[in-house]
Amino acid sequence: MNRASLCGISGISGFTLVELCVVLAVMAIIATFSAPSFFAWQMRDQVDARARSFFSTLSLARTEALRRGARVTLCRIDAARHCLASGKGCDGGITDWSCGWGLFVDRDGAPALLRVEPAMSSIAIAGAATDLSFTPPSGQVIGGFRSFDFSPRSADPAGNSSARRCIRIAAGGRPRITQGACGASA
Repeated sequence: MNRASLCGISGISGFTLVELCVVLAVMAIIATFSAPSFFAWQMRDQVDARARSFFSTLSLARTEALRRGARVTLCRIDAARHCLASGKGCDGGITDWSCGWGLFVDRDGAPALLRVEPAMSSIAIAGAATDLSFTPPSGQVIGGFRSFDFSPRSADPAGNSSARRCIRIAAGGRPRITQGACGASA
């Protein structure tokens, strides 16, 4: 027998006000505790995606230098897709690689754009202050070893290492991506 037939009322069913309030309170508690971890997960995912995009651009640069037998240059760019000088800020005044980057191949003495990645100011990308040039015949990077540190811009630099990525480029031009910061000297 159900509760309605015990009380002599038939055809009425549903939740009481107390039951509804309990369910809403439980949902509010779950939402309160899960929101910070959701935002941390979302930021970690954005950092990872940005690092993987940069990694794929570095791999493409080395491959194109080998395939074309020409110098391929990766540089920070402005809104007009021109390379920025070392230390010069982009439109938002940011001086790191979060301004966005462009990949250019030297075609008969003039740079031709191969790939562009737009700005994303929420992710800080610390690294080489100058352009990266990959040269034939082996796709080496001019200037030796380089590293790039990807982190949420608003986070404490010494904080959560799971939200950070490091890309190291060997003198031979091969990039490697790892979780965590590159180190204090990056």
